Amino acid sequence: MDTERGGDVLSHVLATYKSERAVTARFSLTAPWALHSTGVDGPLIRMCTGAPYWIAVDGAEPVVIAPHDIAMLPQGSAHTVSSAPGLEAEPFRDLIAAHLVGRHGDHPIVFSHGGGGPATELFSLHLWMPAEGLGSIIGSLPPLIVLRQAQIATTASLAQTMESLVNATIAQRPGWQLSAARMADLLLVHILCEHLYAQPQDRQAQQTGRLRGLDDESIARAMSLMHERPGHPWSVATLAQASYLSRTIFSERFRALVGVTPMHYLGSWRMTLAAEKLKNRQLSLHQVAEAVGYASEKAFSRAFQRWTGMTPSAYARQHGGPASG
Repeated sequence: MDTERGGDVLSHVLATYKSERAVTARFSLTAPWALHSTGVDGPLIRMCTGAPYWIAVDGAEPVVIAPHDIAMLPQGSAHTVSSAPGLEAEPFRDLIAAHLVGRHGDHPIVFSHGGGGPATELFSLHLWMPAEGLGSIIGSLPPLIVLRQAQIATTASLAQTMESLVNATIAQRPGWQLSAARMADLLLVHILCEHLYAQPQDRQAQQTGRLRGLDDESIARAMSLMHERPGHPWSVATLAQASYLSRTIFSERFRALVGVTPMHYLGSWRMTLAAEKLKNRQLSLHQVAEAVGYASEKAFSRAFQRWTGMTPSAYARQHGGPASG
């Protein structure tokens, strides 16, 4: 694979996928214990010290997580964490509500819970992400990603970074909220990079959707071009030519690997970029439309409303907005 090309695509995607804030938590848990989350908006990262624990995404078999392994739920899926499989779980929300100070995310959440047996210190990081980001690479990831310290050398340093981040936020020194959000973004990037470039024997089972596209030299080249020049009038024919494939083979391979057609992928990427640009007060609606390949504000507005369910003007007002229409 052309790894430089693939890496470029991942960087382009994640550059627009910044967390608005990060909610940190540290739970001191003693066996037996079991807690169920109904899910959250945005990625959720967990790491433990002490005794291992089990995590089960709703509808899936439980998976054991060793100390300093990294577990990430990219879409914040509903799940259960426990000291052992099969225990009756209590709702996370009840314990969080009992220890919540102010608005969710304004303060880290810290509590102790359990039956007094072997202790697990569970560190959690919840990234609050813009809704438009869900249409990018995150939406095509599996519901649970696990980085094993025993298998991936960098996992130990990522776990140490996460532990230090959570502990630093608990101290709530000036600037901790911004620091948490930025460090959370970096952790997300590193976790995704490790997942993308997992050992070959693991990749087939782990990799789906857009990540599979990055692992094919020709498709990665086309994806990179779309990300580098979103305003260019790309067509299936020009993308196929740039990928050194026939139109038919390119279209079939792109859809098989990425899960959508090339034009659907391009449209989704353009709308993700547009949503980010609409937050910039220095850009007019015309400038935003032109930057993502639309000569007509009307055509852009129709496409954006289909994608988000709201007009560009309404979205801009809600998120900061361009200076003029």
